[in-house]
Amino acid sequence: MNFETKLNEGIFCVPECNECKKIVWPPTEFCNNCFGNVSLKEGNFEGKIIEFSSKNNQYFCIVEFEKTVRLIATIPKIPDIGQSVKMSKCGISEGNYFFEVS
Repeated sequence: MNFETKLNEGIFCVPECNECKKIVWPPTEFCNNCFGNVSLKEGNFEGKIIEFSSKNNQYFCIVEFEKTVRLIATIPKIPDIGQSVKMSKCGISEGNYFFEVS
């Protein structure tokens, strides 16, 4: 299974090298450090809000997972910098990735 297949199923995974255990982001099939094969770690990953913004009462934030993976997500209420969050919803809609944290 690849990252997009899992994401399309609503499952957030973190790609990790089978050889050197490095988190590989953006997701690829081969490690950009040692060229080893990459597998997907599933879990209930906790992240931290790095930055946020709002528009029309909708909140967007940059969230860091596993001290490596940074992505833009929506959050239902005004967040705090450094706040811990978990992925609550993710997927692919009209060809675009989407992530929601709470």
